[in-house]
Amino acid sequence: MGSIASALAFLETAEVVNYAEAARIFNVDRTTLSRRHRGATRGKEQFIQESKLLMSKQQELALVDYINKLSDRGIPPTVRMVRNFASEILKKPPGKN
Repeated sequence: MGSIASALAFLETAEVVNYAEAARIFNVDRTTLSRRHRGATRGKEQFIQESKLLMSKQQELALVDYINKLSDRGIPPTVRMVRNFASEILKKPPGKN
């Protein structure tokens, strides 16, 4: 676990959030720690992971909502139906998986 990750875990368990103290203890930049804890920035690993995703969370929710509506109507969605709707959302055809 990296220093930032340890500092973030420390802040989650702390009763009072004190960025300066946590930064001193874990030897990290206070500003970076504050921004990461508040969700204003994200780590390199998280950025790389998110950039490899085909759909955003909002697009995924729209696809799931579409599938649920079909299921509620008694129409089981086929792979082709899901693929077609996903391509409409993405404005390009999705991959095999």
